[in-house]
Amino acid sequence: MSDDTREYFESIAHKWDEMRRLFFGEGVRNAAIAAADIMSSSIVADVGIGTGFIAEGALAAGAQVIGIDSSDRMLAETRRRFAGKRFEARAGDIESLPLSTAEVDVVLANMVLHHASDPPRAIREMSRVLKPNGRLVITDADTHMHEWLRTEQHDRWLGFERADIVSWFGDAGLVNVTVVDTGELCCPSSECGIRAEITIFLARGTKPNQ
Repeated sequence: MSDDTREYFESIAHKWDEMRRLFFGEGVRNAAIAAADIMSSSIVADVGIGTGFIAEGALAAGAQVIGIDSSDRMLAETRRRFAGKRFEARAGDIESLPLSTAEVDVVLANMVLHHASDPPRAIREMSRVLKPNGRLVITDADTHMHEWLRTEQHDRWLGFERADIVSWFGDAGLVNVTVVDTGELCCPSSECGIRAEITIFLARGTKPNQ
């Protein structure tokens, strides 16, 4: 993730919850949590945690959650929000996670892959930290043409082709890979009033038991 992107998220951390609610609803979180098969014994990494939208669902499912973000201000928000819960915040980047190999049962990454400098590398890194039989669940934008998101919200990629996601999961050593529609839309608005309606996919893969 670039320094400019990191600075952008630092600047909006205090209002990210409000912005996120305008972008997409709880259906995205519900789909991700359901796909992750979380149990009370699960250790879950929420990569690109923001202010804890996805982590809240994982904690409600009984998991221990490690929230990872490159923005110190976002992490400060999550520490306040989840004080006293089974939660730990760690500073780090999606392409160099502050996690040991095979440390977690589940990795969740919601709407963060399109900010990665190298999405296939990021997927390989998320696969690295999974235990055998661990699950990677990514929710993100399908390919779209809203170029203004590059400048206004520092999107590096204008969504992804689902076939590419399947290929990248496979290259990362994941099996039983599926990419499905969440039935949800991401609806950001530009400074000049353009409102996007972008479909959101859910990708799931499993680390082999080897």
